[in-house]
Amino acid sequence: MTTNPAIDIRGLRVIRGKNEVLHSIDLQVASGSITGLLGPSGCGKTTLMRTIVGTQIVESGDVKVLGDNAGSAALRRRIGYVTQSPSVYGDLTVTRNVQYFGSLYGKSAADVRAAIDTVGLTRNAHQFAADLSGGQATRVSLACALVADPELLVLDEPTVGLDPILRVELWERFAELAKHGTTLLVSSHVMDEADHCAQLILMRDGHLLAQLTPDDLRAKTRCERLEDAFLELIRTSPVGGEIS
Repeated sequence: MTTNPAIDIRGLRVIRGKNEVLHSIDLQVASGSITGLLGPSGCGKTTLMRTIVGTQIVESGDVKVLGDNAGSAALRRRIGYVTQSPSVYGDLTVTRNVQYFGSLYGKSAADVRAAIDTVGLTRNAHQFAADLSGGQATRVSLACALVADPELLVLDEPTVGLDPILRVELWERFAELAKHGTTLLVSSHVMDEADHCAQLILMRDGHLLAQLTPDDLRAKTRCERLEDAFLELIRTSPVGGEIS
């Protein structure tokens, strides 16, 4: 029995001003898995994510998310989106922040507590968001998305600026979510995070270079370090083309 992909993109092109920033992207993201979206800053990762959550105008192409067209009203309760900058209210406590977003989806106090516990902030629940560290604020944003219990969670560079311990803890949380059926699309420009992902989408200059597993990337490039493997992939891929 085949499972429909959580994300199915065909021929996606995005133009900003006079510049084409995404070039004929074709990709699929499997349901119930962690997929890493990787590439250098400015390669189009955020634009692609904005397209998936329905906030980006597209020039052409077909973008299906959970079986519906991206941006459809039916998807608003099914997708969680965490941007690079924490989206929290500094004059509210952690609990009040998550309660606010939970109220939009009719969630209970128990749901709010569960979301806060999932991101490891139970001891900080009554702190004001303005008094939290940057890493903690990022986790509050994640809790605000998780309280809706989304089927798809889109995370734009959630580990930027976090210390190594917090990064490990956050990836452990992501693995638990995927284990329980949530689909995660996580962008990063840090290649050593790729090993946490079941699949990788590798981008450069608005082009899709490859979609494969970390082990397949190593085998294809004969490089053990994923950063070296990505650089080798760039060197061997045709300009503007996907490597086979």
